[in-house]
Amino acid sequence: MKSTIKTGDMVKILAGDNKGKTAKVVKVSPKENKAFLEGIEVRERHLRATQFNPKGGKKTVHLGIDLSNLKKEEGKK
Repeated sequence: MKSTIKTGDMVKILAGDNKGKTAKVVKVSPKENKAFLEGIEVRERHLRATQFNPKGGKKTVHLGIDLSNLKKEEGKK
């Protein structure tokens, strides 16, 4: 089944902790059936110090929300 939600669309979250919020789609991953939303489900990952990154540090990562929990807002882009 092909998704009707595309990058740049405004969507409303139907389920979960962020229920009722509206956000813009940053990326869609059809293989995982998830969408990544701007400012929602953003976490920090801690990086280990390596040869290429001697200090280590933190990296901001988006976590996906299942497409079945999203509804496209009509007339908004």
